[in-house]
Amino acid sequence: MIISDFVINEDSDAFIIAELSANHNGSLKTAIETVKAAKEAGADCIKLQTYTPDTITLNVKNDNFLVKGTIWNGKYLYDLYMEAYTPWEWHEELFRIANEEGLVCFSSPFDRSSVDFLENLQAPAYKIASYEITDIPLIDYVSKQGKPIIISTGIANEVDIQKALDVCRKNGVEELALLKCTSAYPAEAEDANLIMIKDYRKRFNVVSGLSDHTVGLTVPIMSVAYGAKIIEKHLILDRSIGGPDEAFSLTKNEFKLMVDHVREAEKAIGRVDYSLDKGKIKGREHSRSIWIVDDVKMGDTITEENIRVVRPNVGLAPEHYFDVIGKKFTTDLPKGEPLKKSHFK
Repeated sequence: MIISDFVINEDSDAFIIAELSANHNGSLKTAIETVKAAKEAGADCIKLQTYTPDTITLNVKNDNFLVKGTIWNGKYLYDLYMEAYTPWEWHEELFRIANEEGLVCFSSPFDRSSVDFLENLQAPAYKIASYEITDIPLIDYVSKQGKPIIISTGIANEVDIQKALDVCRKNGVEELALLKCTSAYPAEAEDANLIMIKDYRKRFNVVSGLSDHTVGLTVPIMSVAYGAKIIEKHLILDRSIGGPDEAFSLTKNEFKLMVDHVREAEKAIGRVDYSLDKGKIKGREHSRSIWIVDDVKMGDTITEENIRVVRPNVGLAPEHYFDVIGKKFTTDLPKGEPLKKSHFK
């Protein structure tokens, strides 16, 4: 998968997305500062969400549209999205500032009009939010734009995922990624099920990663060990400003700490390699070899009493220990001499 200048595959570092979402709290100034903070925190990308209340729900005040069982309990969907949406007139400036900062910028569309709008901004990729994975008409329209597509899987079963991917591939899109996501806000670490990241890659032949709503850093850092090549996390300037997503967002300093730990974890994972590097070669000096532990004369028999396997590694390798027992010394040797092949026959 290639997004702008980033090549994302099994050999690359994780592509790290800072999600702006509703964390502008209705302020363009805050939104701009958050874009800049994403760069300072080490993100590769800033992601927006492109909708209005009318493109995502209906302005109806009955029980069907009342939020239940989340941190947004008691709010009607229309009112929640009115509070959370990013005004479309901000997008062009946010895209421009992201570009100036050296960040990739794209968005999650929620209907055809938002896709058309983002196409005019030359969005380099699209993100399908977890609740939209079953919206096949939307995914069909997005995939017809021919851009890379990242899909969160929060509410999906295997059939849902396969249907979404089939639509994308039918329309010629092969640059696809699936993000393991737990659609709870905030989510519990025990529900992260990171092993699915590895399974997504194998089962669906896609780039795989994580869209994280847990509190803290453990889950995104751990995701790297399971092959996450995209990590998405919400970013907020300051939790004191509040907002719908404040509870599961990271501050700039926390986000930077996450990025630093992710990069350290990537280095620690390394690669399959049985060769000896300089460190291993140097370390072998401190391994063991066969040493003479008693003064011996020419013609003496090598026994378990006059040789031992001890540190350091200067003499004959320990693997020859049983082979040399019973052989004769060919010269006089003092205690503390490393055993060599020339010392016996």
